[in-house]
Amino acid sequence: MALLIIRFLIIALIIYLFYKGVRFLTDPKRKLDEAYEKGEYYFYDDVKNVRKNFYISYKGALFEGEKYLGTTENAFEVVSIFVWVHDTMKLHGLTKEDFLYLEKEIQLNYPTAKINWKNPIEQLMKNEK
Repeated sequence: MALLIIRFLIIALIIYLFYKGVRFLTDPKRKLDEAYEKGEYYFYDDVKNVRKNFYISYKGALFEGEKYLGTTENAFEVVSIFVWVHDTMKLHGLTKEDFLYLEKEIQLNYPTAKINWKNPIEQLMKNEK
């Protein structure tokens, strides 16, 4: 009887470890961290939860966007987004075209939103318009 319980516990432990391993490998937050380290593009967002900020890894810089809910003609949607970079030193080498690309990517998920950049990106976008 005790041997049967031990076998059951070992099988349950193996299933649990397998489950945790799969959850770890498919975790979007881990994918964001990996893309940030490699300097690749990755968009991490929970579109269903307006209260959660989204994160974008792009060319070695990590951007964060804060969403604000408002009314449109037919529904409540995200109408305003403020985006800033975590480390301004990582902006070296980025151009206005890079920020326009990021705006386009954000607009894919939030087509009715007005995107506002925080300094120093805001100055770049205003100066070159």
